[in-house]
Amino acid sequence: MFTDLIRRPVIVAPMAGGPTTTGLIRAAAAAGAVGFVAAGYKPALAMRAEIDAVTAATSEPFGINVFVPGAPATDTAALASYLEAIAADAGAVGAVPGEASWDDDDWAAKIADLIARPAPIVSFTFGCPEPDVVSALLAAGSSVWVTVTDPQEAEEAAAAGADCLCVQGAEAGAHRGTFTNPPGAADDAAGWGLPDLIAAVRGVSDLPLVAAGGIMDARGVVGVLTAGASAAQCGTAFLRCPESGAHPAYKAALADPRFAATAVTRAFSGRPARGLVNKFMGDHQGAPAAYPEINNATRPIRAAAAAAGDVDRMSLWAGLGHRAATTRPAGEVIDMLCRPAS
Repeated sequence: MFTDLIRRPVIVAPMAGGPTTTGLIRAAAAAGAVGFVAAGYKPALAMRAEIDAVTAATSEPFGINVFVPGAPATDTAALASYLEAIAADAGAVGAVPGEASWDDDDWAAKIADLIARPAPIVSFTFGCPEPDVVSALLAAGSSVWVTVTDPQEAEEAAAAGADCLCVQGAEAGAHRGTFTNPPGAADDAAGWGLPDLIAAVRGVSDLPLVAAGGIMDARGVVGVLTAGASAAQCGTAFLRCPESGAHPAYKAALADPRFAATAVTRAFSGRPARGLVNKFMGDHQGAPAAYPEINNATRPIRAAAAAAGDVDRMSLWAGLGHRAATTRPAGEVIDMLCRPAS
């Protein structure tokens, strides 16, 4: 089924929160790649509206990425302390923190919708759905992909019935797709590097692998294909494209010499995520493991910062190699990624 869906070995990563647009998915399809509707942070009705828009724009295969809900935060004292710590940032942009509430991202309604009106691919991040969910999606005609960050997660996803694994190395931008979110520091050095992860997962599974993590050029694509992956998934490489819905200030920051480094943080969402190092990240290195509570609490701050063009209080997700991102159209970027490495 995998080879029926993939014409060229490039997947445009689902980038929730704005960067992924119908135009970006359409451009990917036109260039022979596969794009994904980013269903995270939105209700099922909004997800379906985006699916319908993509379906109207292209007849080529595309995917939907869904977040698997976790458990509510248990350290309420640490969460309350963190809300106090970010109050000054909220005031600086004329906002107030949102309610630090838990939610399941409209999980049941999304799954029911995707079973009733199947898409070519349904992928999952932050965990593996129960086997009955996987089997229902497969029976409906969808290919089911699960993001994994270590061999144990790969074995769990394979046992649940997934027919493709997206192996995400520590080099990747934005949220790490780990199945759990244990307490402790968000460590920039933690996690498997992509080459080692591909080898380790290939050692426990013969499922097709889609490799993600800091892939910015044809050499990177060839590298992961040679290592045993069937395709490369790229996100940061498309952030500055005209089809990307990333905020203009975000696009500019990716090329700004001031933002030369990335690091992993829980500051914006309560889950480890890699982004450009800015003031908010530096000031709040001790954010607790509390997702989506912190994500909901910081949403008004991030929105007000974006409205003001304040890049020091925006979440500027980016992977290693982000300075190679260009403003070329997405189709040209896909062509570049698919060229033989020189």
